[in-house]
Amino acid sequence: LKLVWPTDLHPLEASSAVANMSFWEVPGMKAGVITGDLAWALLQHAKENKYAIPAFNCTSSSTINSVLEAGKELNRPVMIQFSEGGSAFVAGKALPNEKGKLQASILGAVAGAHFARAVAPAYGIPVLVHSDHCAKKLLPWFDGMLEADEAYFKEHGEPLFSSHMLDLSEEPDEENIEICAKYLKRMAPMKLILEMEIGITGGVEDGVDNSGAAKEKLYSTPQDVFNVYKGLNPISHMFTIAAAFGNVHGVYKAGNVVLKPEILQEMQDYAREQIKASTGEDIERPLNFVFHGGSGSEKHHITTALNAGVVKMNVDTDTQWAYWEGLLKFYKAKEGYLQGQIGNPEGEDKPNKSFYDPRKWVRECEVSMVKRVKESCSDLSNTN
Repeated sequence: LKLVWPTDLHPLEASSAVANMSFWEVPGMKAGVITGDLAWALLQHAKENKYAIPAFNCTSSSTINSVLEAGKELNRPVMIQFSEGGSAFVAGKALPNEKGKLQASILGAVAGAHFARAVAPAYGIPVLVHSDHCAKKLLPWFDGMLEADEAYFKEHGEPLFSSHMLDLSEEPDEENIEICAKYLKRMAPMKLILEMEIGITGGVEDGVDNSGAAKEKLYSTPQDVFNVYKGLNPISHMFTIAAAFGNVHGVYKAGNVVLKPEILQEMQDYAREQIKASTGEDIERPLNFVFHGGSGSEKHHITTALNAGVVKMNVDTDTQWAYWEGLLKFYKAKEGYLQGQIGNPEGEDKPNKSFYDPRKWVRECEVSMVKRVKESCSDLSNTN
């Protein structure tokens, strides 16, 4: 018996194969970290069924567990991702992380991926492990993770991570696509998924400040995006595009960010026309998009983006606040028990260990973050 993967089919056959089907019915779907054809099939299932998988930036085992717990409660797939700075934090701030080497960032990302692999199966859901924005100056981090992927692939027949992101949007488009193509050639034999960015996401994220970006760079054009397709698709179809449609990192009041997700459909239509003209194939939505800078987005903008082929959305700012808010509320509620090791409202000689034990207050952070992760899943229709 030979299992036929949706990714092995003609695009039109693949579309009908995955529409209206539970993600658990995707051939080979399993609990734990998924990679390669299986990870790609899940993203295609998301596109055909108009939901997206939220990707949450994690900086510790605690935040990883929070994401997994929410996924378990919903019985839905989730994505764990590590930024370069977040990766260094996972490894420990005392470790050297020199420019041009980024040893701690490499170590932290690899350690985080191994931890996720170790615990994810117990949560009973599919999980993708991803690395977030990698600018040109951070390429040593990317190289180090790929070396870990190659070593893991040699031993296990699959990469350590499910996917990686290159963010070369600050470079000229031609150079951006050229470098992405170079890395995709290295990733393709392992069936690693590449996420790339064309156009700039505004605001500030993980030390990268694009708050002064030119307005025209905040909106990609259909031609810009199709140039990505032309440059990467001959190498591997396993790539996603973070196209700019006014996205801004950080938190803003709903409605204050001028998002134009409708241009994603224009990009799909243009790519469809170009592909049909050159190959005769009529692929309704040939592009796979990623939504960056989602904080403060209005629900109707998210729906428009999902309808246009967004398969992944990044979430960081909102879950950072949720994690902190869990601690804030705990402190306010138990303040009288957190002023010393001994002595509280119940008596001067009463011990407070059960209140300041990190397992107590860190757990409150997790409970708060779990709730916010579930909200993000609901926003993206990643629910049963």
